[in-house]
Amino acid sequence: MSETPEKNPSQNPLISPTSSRSVTETINGSHRFVIQGYSLAKGMGVGKHIASDEFTVGGYKWAIYFYPDGKNPEDNSTYVSVFIALASEGTDVRALFELTLVDQSGKGKHKVHSHFDRSLESGPYTLKYRGSMWGYKRFFRRAMLETSDYLKDDCLKINCTVGVVVSAIDCSRLHSIQVPDSDIGSDFAARSSIFLSELFEGVDSDEQEIMVPDMEPKVFEAMLQFIYRDELVEDELVASSSSSSPLITDTITAKLLAAADRYDLARLRRVCESRLCKDISVNSVAQTLALAERFHAAELKAICLRFAAENLAAVMRSDGFEYLKESCPALQSEILKTVAGCEEDCSSGSKSRSVWAQLSDGGDTGGRRVRQRT
Repeated sequence: MSETPEKNPSQNPLISPTSSRSVTETINGSHRFVIQGYSLAKGMGVGKHIASDEFTVGGYKWAIYFYPDGKNPEDNSTYVSVFIALASEGTDVRALFELTLVDQSGKGKHKVHSHFDRSLESGPYTLKYRGSMWGYKRFFRRAMLETSDYLKDDCLKINCTVGVVVSAIDCSRLHSIQVPDSDIGSDFAARSSIFLSELFEGVDSDEQEIMVPDMEPKVFEAMLQFIYRDELVEDELVASSSSSSPLITDTITAKLLAAADRYDLARLRRVCESRLCKDISVNSVAQTLALAERFHAAELKAICLRFAAENLAAVMRSDGFEYLKESCPALQSEILKTVAGCEEDCSSGSKSRSVWAQLSDGGDTGGRRVRQRT
């Protein structure tokens, strides 16, 4: 009796490889602290500080502490001290920091202490609990400060940037929206039913114009380009996506999505959805989800919901999630509904962590830890 040779699993056509990608990035935010009346703050005592208003970055509250007589008793008030403190509840919050003492002479010679754009030997700093701080006991020698361009009209200005470290799983198969083939040959006479209606409504009138309100000229030009040529100018879209503006709604692609929705341009809507979904990240997903909901981009919305559900802990710390809470509370409910079914479908057979575990996880315990200093 002959033996049947075992099949090599790699040759089984029913088994297809899957992939995912872990993306670790920072959610950044800045705050300017103006200290007016510096001379009056002197003498308040070593270890005593002036606190800025609390500000929120990455779902956590922070504050800047300025010690006019220094923080360290051993220095005998020779230095001023500056620290950034975690002002809300948190466990093992990993972050990068930047402190800038502003040169008020206009020469731009600011004093900058920064973790950004350089390699940290031990990785980002880890703040263990509320009240943990990072900063400098010897931030600046006080005698030099008082004769410098940093002090003007008895006023100091300190800029602070915090970058909260978050990790997200980027399932590559989620980031794909198929754009249908060109249909310009079949509907060249009326690619937009809305324009068609407006044109025929004006046939028996003396009106010679169709008003297009609330649309920037460059967006209207791009829309016409698509209507007549069934294509978009790539350079403009790339420039738009690389804009320094943090708002997704400010990009040409987002504005074209709005135009496609208004004028019933189905294929243009799909093109915009496809482009926007490629840029989904922890920082952008909330804004993109709100955009998809507003302009009836169903496929883009589904991808945003799934991404947010699979990276819920990180997304909840983003500024965009706060925006959802205020402007689109119903979408938060939809994210939670998506959570229930997303884990099993996306991570079955893999080592992905439960999204519920992410919610209770205070962050990676690696990295340098900074305890509260007294």
